[in-house]
This record gives sequence, structure tokens and C-alpha cells, in this order.
Amino acid sequence: MSNEAAATATSPPGGSATPASPSAAPQPSHGLGTSLMPADAQAKTEGTFPYASDLWAEGLLWAALLRSPHPHARILSVDTAQAAAMPGVRAVVTAADIPGDAAHGRRVHDRPVFASDVVRHHGEPIAAVAADHPDTARMAAAAIQVEYEVLDPITDPEQAFAAEPLHPDGNLIRHIPLRYGDPEVAGDLVVEGLYRIGRQDPAPIGAEAGLAVPRPDGGVELYVASTDPHTDRDLAAACYGLDPDRVKVVVTGVPGATADREDPGFQLPLGLLALRTGCPVKLTATREESFLGHAHRHPTLLRYRHHADAEGRLVKVEAQILLDAGAYADASSESLAAAVSFACGPYVVPHAFIEGWAVRTNNPPSGHVRGEGAMQVCAAYEAQMDKLAAKLGVDPAELRMRNVMATGDILPTGQTVTCPAPVAELLRSVRDFPLPPLPKDTPEEEWLLPGGPEGAGEPGAIRRGVGYALGMVHMLGAEGADEVSTATVKVQDGTATVICAAVDTGQGFSTLARQIVQETLGIDEVHVASVDTDQPPAGPACRGRHTWVSGGAVERAAKMVRTQLLQPLAAKFGMSTELLQITDGKITSYDGVLSTTVTEAMDGKELWATAQCRPHPTEPLDDTGQGDAFVGLAFAAIRAVVDVDVELGSVRVVELAVAQDVGRVLNPAQLTARIEAGVTQGIGAALTENLRTPKGLVRHPDLTGYALPTSLDAPDIRIVKLVEERDVVAPFGAKAASAIPVVTTPAAVAGAVRAATGRTVNRLPIRGQAAVVQE
Repeated sequence: MSNEAAATATSPPGGSATPASPSAAPQPSHGLGTSLMPADAQAKTEGTFPYASDLWAEGLLWAALLRSPHPHARILSVDTAQAAAMPGVRAVVTAADIPGDAAHGRRVHDRPVFASDVVRHHGEPIAAVAADHPDTARMAAAAIQVEYEVLDPITDPEQAFAAEPLHPDGNLIRHIPLRYGDPEVAGDLVVEGLYRIGRQDPAPIGAEAGLAVPRPDGGVELYVASTDPHTDRDLAAACYGLDPDRVKVVVTGVPGATADREDPGFQLPLGLLALRTGCPVKLTATREESFLGHAHRHPTLLRYRHHADAEGRLVKVEAQILLDAGAYADASSESLAAAVSFACGPYVVPHAFIEGWAVRTNNPPSGHVRGEGAMQVCAAYEAQMDKLAAKLGVDPAELRMRNVMATGDILPTGQTVTCPAPVAELLRSVRDFPLPPLPKDTPEEEWLLPGGPEGAGEPGAIRRGVGYALGMVHMLGAEGADEVSTATVKVQDGTATVICAAVDTGQGFSTLARQIVQETLGIDEVHVASVDTDQPPAGPACRGRHTWVSGGAVERAAKMVRTQLLQPLAAKFGMSTELLQITDGKITSYDGVLSTTVTEAMDGKELWATAQCRPHPTEPLDDTGQGDAFVGLAFAAIRAVVDVDVELGSVRVVELAVAQDVGRVLNPAQLTARIEAGVTQGIGAALTENLRTPKGLVRHPDLTGYALPTSLDAPDIRIVKLVEERDVVAPFGAKAASAIPVVTTPAAVAGAVRAATGRTVNRLPIRGQAAVVQE
């Protein structure tokens, strides 16, 4: 990002950055609203921070997995004799060696730890080996002899409805028929479209790794980069046939997470081998195994028909949404609910009829990836809004402005939007932000052409386009999910400790927890304990949960400690604790009579409190897609400016202007980083990222064949507006920040390419669809 962009991004919401004058009031060094540095930032920068791949134990063995080379096959036999006889091999395990549950899953337990009868996707685990050297383990895994009867894979989700069942539960995972309003209503104008969204991989910075250590009581400890340790523990205990208290999950450093960070099919064999051998066992996945093992974004097919009146106001939206879940259910039910619920976008739609399906195929499994469900439909409904604007001959931003949602409007699910919904303000902010200058005064040899400085592009073939998109996501779990987190705050000798099983996946929860305690107790030195399953559950790290639920639990516990600290002083001076304040480690009264330090008031005591946070309940969608399914919503508006070489089909994103509904800025630097990262991930989904799976086989499962955007691909990202309209039901009033830029960016980029070329642009990633200007 340019220096100018950085200045804009870190400026106060809705305004420009103003240099501090010498007389300006000093800014607090800690607490909410400050850019507190993460405690582990230096170690990560220096490369000394320990991740799972860095772990070691005495007597360590190495593990390797045998994975299926076929997307669909019947297993006739598995012969492990040759592998087990190799020198240095300590154990070989297959489905026959699982003492407990042989299948697992987040909601539906349909995914086997090891395939035993049927292989349902390329890369599915068949067996695992433990040996005294990693090369020996890999060679032994390759020596396992499996006889397959190769079957024709079902890779087209449309064919899955009539195909033979791939699983005892059938191919249909969920069907949601949303019905809202009058089906007979029609508009003066109608536009239709068919859209396809590709398979995006989370592509974490570090591939999966873990260490399993057997315990003297016959249990096992798993050291893994889990994002939901208690769920992982329960799955592991069920697999091993153990009580949950005999399995402990210790969360190691998480090297990036934009989805469910760990594939349980990776973790579970690790513990089995440790229990079988009685030795610590380590497994580090190759990048290829990482691509084959973890879940991806759902490829989606969408058919849309929008009805509008003569002024362009939406009358009715009809849509069909088909999610390719891959071989197993995973998070497809939740993703489908989001897709169907948000299929009309942040617009007022009086009549909506949406059919949604999620089906099993022999493609790789799909699951949680930022903005699951919401991103796919955003690309489609925004393309429809561009078509409608073109048909009416009005500006795309103006058409959107005529239809935007506001607080008090009703979603097609029948739920009233009670949270702040400043959609119009967001759209105005990006619409009115100055456009980047054209490079007409720059010498041609210095032009930044699509395809890079060494590309074959010519300035005369460049077309510039501007596109708009509005996106929305839900926060926390939905449809009756029991959202709860527990936290403990302890204070002694001027130092506070936070104990909470909320995993910091890079979203900054550990830093936020420190800020909350600093703000509440006025203590500068705050430590956040490492996470393991001996602590009470805090739930998964997704959808902004930990900012809301775990942050709320930390705040409540800190306030309880504050009361314990202040009550004796208030009683001594005959006043209420509300008349005392803590600032920069000092306790003072409103009248100045009392002034002491927190350390003096503690007098060597240890104070602690434990608290829970549980948001208001939600309910499942009913048979017509109706119900109060969501706790809260977040919104964003993005304007994209792109240059397209219409001869080569190359696209360069010049600038993205972002306005986002954040509720409250808790850490400006951290928030800016999250938005920029989300935008960049969205650019990948728009232009380059597509895990290709012809006939169910993963092609190029590496970071050469799978094209991630790098820092060289990132455009100027202008954060032009952060709307701080606090959600009264959320702790601190803050909203989730990471997912909504991912949801909105691909639609904005596609709209800009559409404007530059006149082409339909109905597929993501775009990859050359803009090669010819449509006359």
C-alpha cells in the first residue's frame, strides 16, 4: 500500500489525518482505542515464535499418511505387511485399528478418519505410519498396497441429485426454500443471470503440523494449531474410545487462519499413532497434503432473476443457489443458510423466493472460509444490480442508493434489522471519494500495465473501469447455536493474567484481551495465558466471535475484579464504587479526597473472577426460510478501479476504496491490517484463486499452480470511512471486521471489469474473461 493510502487508512473515521500539534493532549498508551502492539509481534518478526512444526520431544517418532490417488473408488484390500516390516517403522494404523468412532464431522459425523470401504475424494486418508525418521515414514506409507476398484466420480453438483448416493445419508445435505411475500408479483423491468464461483483455498501461511504425546494415564496430549480446541478434543476422545478428560489439546502458534485451521483427519491419526507406540509422534504436512486435506470455499452455481419498477426500485428477487459441498457435509448447512438469507444483499426487497441446496460430490470437501455463503451471493446479486442499472441507463451507485437497507428494515428471512445498518452512508463515502488520476501525464514506459512491468501489454489496449459492491455478513453462530465463552481475570503484584480458551488465529484477540483489562483495571502489565482444553470452552475462532463473546467474558470478569478492588476503599471513605475511577494505575475519587495506586490498594492480595458472556439466542430457519437466525450483521461498501488490457485479458486493480461498518474501533492499527488483509484475499478470489479439480483430481496442489496474490498484487487500499455506530447488544459495540471485506471485494472488482469491457463477467475468478470488449 502506498504511503498516501496508509495515511488515509489510519486517519480518523470519516475525516483526514491531522498532524498532532505540540499542545495536543497526549494519547493513552494502552486500553481500548489504542494501537497496542501484539505481545508476540517481535518473536514472530524475528522468527523465534514457536509453531507446531517447531515442536520436539524426547523419543520422537515421525508420521506420514497414505492418501487416495482417486476421487472415487471402492477399496478391495489394504495390505500393510510390507510397510510394517520396514526397519524403523514402529506402527501402521488403518480403519480397523480405530478403537472408537471411525467417523467425525463438525455437525454431521459423516467423514471417516480412514477410508475403509469407499474413497470419496482425492487425497482421502487410507492409513498412517509412525517411524523413527520422516523419510522412513514416507517410504513406508508409499509401500502400503491398496487394491482399488476405480469408480466414476460425481463432480458436477447438478448431477448429484439423480446420481447414486455417495454416502448412506444421500447426496442432499440441506435444502432451504425461502418464501417471502407474493410469488405472483412482477416488476416493470426484469434482468436474469447465471453465475459460477470457483473453489478458493484458505492457503494458510504454514501447512498443518502437530505433535501427539501419550500420557501415563493412557490418555494423550495433542499439540496442534487448533482454532476450536474443545471440539477437536471431543472428536479425538470419541475416536480413541477415551473419556474427554483423558485427551488434552494444547494450542500452539497458529500460522495464519482464514477458515477452520486444522483438518481433524490430520489430527486424529496423530493421536492414534502415539497411543499405539507409546511414543511422541510428530506430523508435518507438505503443502500438497495441506491442499488435499483441509476444507475449501464452496464452489457455487447461482441463477438469479431481479424484478424492479420503472424507477429501479427492487420489487422481487428470485434465485437458485447450489453449493458443492464436496465429499462430506462439514459446514455446508451453515454456509447454505448464510447464502440463502443474504441472497438479496443489503437492499430492501419486498418479495423474495430463494431455493438453496448443498449437495455431496466427489470433489474435495468444502467448509468454513471467511464469509462462507455470503461472498458467493454477493458476487451474483451485485452483478444483477449492474445489469439493472445498465438496462435503466442510470449510474450503478445511484441505482444501489435507491434500494439500500437501513436499521428497521426486514430481511427476506422475516428478521428485523435491529443493529446499526449505515449502508447508505457507506455507499456515499466510496462514491464521493476522489477517483485515482489517469496515467495520461506519465511516460508510457513508466505505466503500470496489467500483467506487470515486463508484460506484453500496450497502453492503447487499456480500458479503465469503476465498480461498486455492497456486502453483508452475520456475526457469531446462527440458527440456534449456543454462543458462550468463559474467561478468568487474575491480578497480583500489579500484574494481570487473562485465562480464556479463545484462540488468537491472527485476528488479535490476545491483544484485545490485554486492552480490555488495561482499560478496566488501569494495569499496564497484562499477560494472556496459552490456550488448552483444561480451560472452560470459548468456542471456535470464526465470524468475529471472540471479539464479541470472549471479549465480553473478559470484560465482565475484569469488572468483577474492579469491584473487588474498589469496594474496601469505597467503604472506608463512605462512597460508592461508581465515584472512583482507575486511570494509568491510579485510583482517585471524584472529589480528589482519595488518591492511591492500584498496587497499594491490592496490598499483596490476589484478586480474581470468572465470568461468561452469552449473546441473545437465535432460532433455526423454518420450512419456508423464516426465522430470527442471526445475532448481528456487519456491512461494507467498496469501490474498485481497475485497468484491463482488452487484447490480453489481463487485469490490474488500481485502487479499492473501502467504507466499513465497524461499530467501534478498538485497535486502529489492527483494524486497518484486518481490512487490508480481507481486501487482498478478496482480490485473490476475484482474479486468480481457483483450485482446479478436473474429474475430481486436485490439479497443482502447490503455491506455484495455485496463484495467491502477493504484496506486489495489492493495490492502493483506501479506507475512506469507518462508521462507528455502536451496536448496543455487542460488548464495546464493536463488529466483526475481517470477513466483510472478503465478501465485498470480489463483487466490486468484477463490477469494475464489467464496466471496463462491457462483458458479462459471470464467473469468479475472472481469468481472461475480459479479453475482448463487447460492442
